[in-house]
Amino acid sequence: MLTGALLILAPLFLGFALALNNRRLMTFIHYAVEALVYFILALLGFGLGQMEGLASQLGTMAGQMSALVAVLFVANMLGLWLLHRWRPMSPEPRDAGSGSAGYVRLFMAALKPLLAVLAGVLSGYFLLPKLPQAEQLATWSLMLLLFLIGLQLRNAGLSLRKLLMNTQGLGIAVVLVLSSLLAGVLLIPVLGLPWHDVLALASGFGWYSLSGIVIGEALGPAWGGVAFLNDVLREIIALGLIPLIIGSRPAMAIGYGGATSMDFTLPVIRSNGGLSCVPVAIASGFLLSFLSPVLMGVFLSLG
Repeated sequence: MLTGALLILAPLFLGFALALNNRRLMTFIHYAVEALVYFILALLGFGLGQMEGLASQLGTMAGQMSALVAVLFVANMLGLWLLHRWRPMSPEPRDAGSGSAGYVRLFMAALKPLLAVLAGVLSGYFLLPKLPQAEQLATWSLMLLLFLIGLQLRNAGLSLRKLLMNTQGLGIAVVLVLSSLLAGVLLIPVLGLPWHDVLALASGFGWYSLSGIVIGEALGPAWGGVAFLNDVLREIIALGLIPLIIGSRPAMAIGYGGATSMDFTLPVIRSNGGLSCVPVAIASGFLLSFLSPVLMGVFLSLG
């Protein structure tokens, strides 16, 4: 298991070590990452669709996913509230021109990962025969995705030193990690898995395309589906939560978005919290995006 975890992490660090200056190449990488995400999610759904006794396990999976979402939500929000009380942020007033059309589009885009997984489930359950190489294909696709994401993180025009010096973003990331691991500890007797596997489940931080495949390969497709749903629901909940609380508790709004705060939920953070929230969101999202595969790989390697 340790070798597998290191093989998954190696492409991320390799990509982060390479500096690129070709804008066309970076544009191609952006579209390649998007395509790979949906392909990997479809493979995750395919594995779920071909799992024996899927129908009988759906109720159990729903209960496990609900426990993860609920306990993580409470632990994360409590930790971020304490951070807010200790180091409050003051966001700018909301943009006058921020309408609901773009917000609706974001909600619709958040449903696309679910549709990709559903398409995979239906294909695996009704249409396609068993593909013996599907697991290997998912592994290699994930490694390529992590390599490309490493390139994106390195070449996004962000200084790692400046990100680490953004004390508010760093504080949010640290609190989210610690509160998520605390939630994982509380969930050990509930989920009935070894402690290190539960902590791996709690370390997705909203990166559903990563957690679903990594957990699925290590613990089976059922747990991969639970990890995916837990993290995609974090993103959807964050979209609804951010406009409600960012005006009074910006650290809580930014932090609950997890890794998505540097990309998918960033427009909502910007339009509702102002420009002052953007560097904080990018710093926390970047750090969580980097820590998520590291922590999952380390915890799963202990099995």
